[in-house]
Amino acid sequence: MLSNRFTRVALVGGAIAMAACAKEKTTTSDSAAGAMTSTDTSASMNNTSANNTSSTPAMTDANIVAFLDAANVADSAGGKVASTKGTSKDVQAFGKMMMGEHHALRVQGQALAKKDSIAPQPAANDTTKAHGEHELAQLNSTPKGAAWDKAYIDGEVTTHQEVLDKLNAAHDATQNADLKNLLEKGKPVIQKHLDRAKEIQGKLQPAT
Repeated sequence: MLSNRFTRVALVGGAIAMAACAKEKTTTSDSAAGAMTSTDTSASMNNTSANNTSSTPAMTDANIVAFLDAANVADSAGGKVASTKGTSKDVQAFGKMMMGEHHALRVQGQALAKKDSIAPQPAANDTTKAHGEHELAQLNSTPKGAAWDKAYIDGEVTTHQEVLDKLNAAHDATQNADLKNLLEKGKPVIQKHLDRAKEIQGKLQPAT
């Protein structure tokens, strides 16, 4: 969401991606996740993290809401692709869950940002949005199949773990009670996604 992929992301901040827009838009930006190619998909997904969480300045509230929104957009978007392009039924169902739950988290984040007048502003080193868009393009251009499923799920495991780490850092950084509460509500959702992705990962055959 957040290293490369939730640099992507994502994800999401767990609960949350929030932009300061009052109206939610379901556009191509709301569908951005998962970078892969036929030969290096797993590496791409595992290297695209929600953002670099080490040796960086503490995030401002504006940075947090920007990250969360971009991460949720990325995971919702990748989930939309997986819901139809996934070969495994588990991958398809997981994609639908990502699409719906991350969209809901984004709406909550946007509402909070509007209520508390927090204008989202990505941190200087936050490339979540750009990575999400790049990954979405690769998801769409890569042929479906077992390797696609494996790369997507491997990336989701990495992404959600890094998003959880980012959420913890964001929780420590903010003094906004509403934002802290949103982050606390979001973490169990992201943990659920991580646990489910790991379960699916254990079922899938290694990509050949």
